[in-house]
Amino acid sequence: MQEILTAICDPTRRAALAILWDGGEHCVCELMARLDASQSRMSRHMKILAQAGLVTGRRDAQWVRYKRNIELAPELAAVIDAVLMAEHSLEKEIA
Repeated sequence: MQEILTAICDPTRRAALAILWDGGEHCVCELMARLDASQSRMSRHMKILAQAGLVTGRRDAQWVRYKRNIELAPELAAVIDAVLMAEHSLEKEIA
């Protein structure tokens, strides 16, 4: 659990999870553009998310495509759902 909490404590990683949580597959280049992050920074963030078991990646030529880990335990997926929903609600309140 500590590894998951550490992985989701960073705002860029939470933003990447919010994108990936739709169930689709997204390349690092797309995440870089949407989150205004360099390739090295985005790759580092994705490595942390993958090590925590939250996402999986597959190599596609020069890019890695990431998606939500469909084998994540339902209890852990519920934690991520709750964090992303709470963050989204807070952003709406501030706006």
